[in-house]
Amino acid sequence: MHTSMNTTDTLTSVRPVVARNLTKRYGRHTALNGLTLDLPEGRVVGLLGRNGAGKTTLLNLASGLILPSEGTIETLGVSTVDLDTPQLTRLGVVQQEGRCIEWMTVRQHLDFNASFYPRWDRDLERRLVDALEVDPKRRIAELSPGDRQKVGILLGVCHRPSLLLLDEPASALDPIVRMQLLDVLLERLRDDGCTMVISSHLLSDVEKIVDWVIALDAGELVENAAFDELQESFAEWTVLPRNGELPGQFDEPYILSREGNWRQAVIRVRTAEADAAVQFAERHGVEVRSRPLNLEEMFPLITRKKATS
Repeated sequence: MHTSMNTTDTLTSVRPVVARNLTKRYGRHTALNGLTLDLPEGRVVGLLGRNGAGKTTLLNLASGLILPSEGTIETLGVSTVDLDTPQLTRLGVVQQEGRCIEWMTVRQHLDFNASFYPRWDRDLERRLVDALEVDPKRRIAELSPGDRQKVGILLGVCHRPSLLLLDEPASALDPIVRMQLLDVLLERLRDDGCTMVISSHLLSDVEKIVDWVIALDAGELVENAAFDELQESFAEWTVLPRNGELPGQFDEPYILSREGNWRQAVIRVRTAEADAAVQFAERHGVEVRSRPLNLEEMFPLITRKKATS
C-alpha cells in the first residue's frame, strides 16, 4: 500500500501541462497562436477568455483529443501524441457536452468507467451522487442537459485524477448544486493536491476557488499570474477634488479606464505599487477612495490587454 502511494506521488511531481509555441488551426482560422505556457502544479487555475478565445481548444489539446498544427504540448510529462494508460488514468476531463452511452443507466455507466480506473473512489462517487442529486437508476437517454452534465462530472472526477480539466462544468447546474460541486472539488484538491483547470463564464463561482488565472484573447496568452497578485494590483479609485475641480485628464500609465466629470471620477487601475493611490492623491491634490476589483470586473480589463498593447 505504501509503495503504491509513493510511486503515485513521484509521478504527480511532473509538471501538469507544458506548451511551447503551440498553434492550432482549423482551416484558415487560427484558434491558438504560438502559445507558450507552464501550468503550475497543485493549483486551481481559472482559464478565462471571451467566446472563441481558444479555451476549449487548449483543453482539448492538453487532453489529447486533438493534436497541434505547430509546436508541442506535454501533459503529465508526456507528449500528447503519446498519451497512454499511465497518463490517461491520472487525467480527468469534464466537457460541457460530454458523450455518454445512451442505453446505459447512470449506475451502469459509472460501473463501466470504474472498471478502467484502479483508483476509482466509490466513497467520492457516493458523495457526488448525493451532492449533485443524480438518480443512478435513470437511463442516460432520459436525462436533461443539466443531469447529463452531472454524470460527466462524476465520470471525470471519481477516479481521483492528478490533473482535472473542466470545460464549463457547471453551466447547466442551479446555484445550490454549483456550490456543492465547488465544495467537493476543493476537498479533492486538499486531499490529493490535484491540479485543476476550470474554464467557465460563471466568474463569480470561479473566483471562490481559483488561486491562479490564465487568460486567452484571440488565441494568445494575455495573463498568467497568481490570483492574489491580480487582486493586489487591480483596483477602482473614486477620485474627488480637495479644492475646486478635478484635472481634465490623468496620464499615469497604470490607468486603464476613467469615467465621471469635474466633480468625481471613477478610475480603474493596475499597478504593483502599494502606495500608488497615496502618490496619485498627493500629485494631483485629490482625495482617493480605493476598492479591489472582483474577477468579473477584472475580466474585461485583462482580456483587452492584447488590443491595447
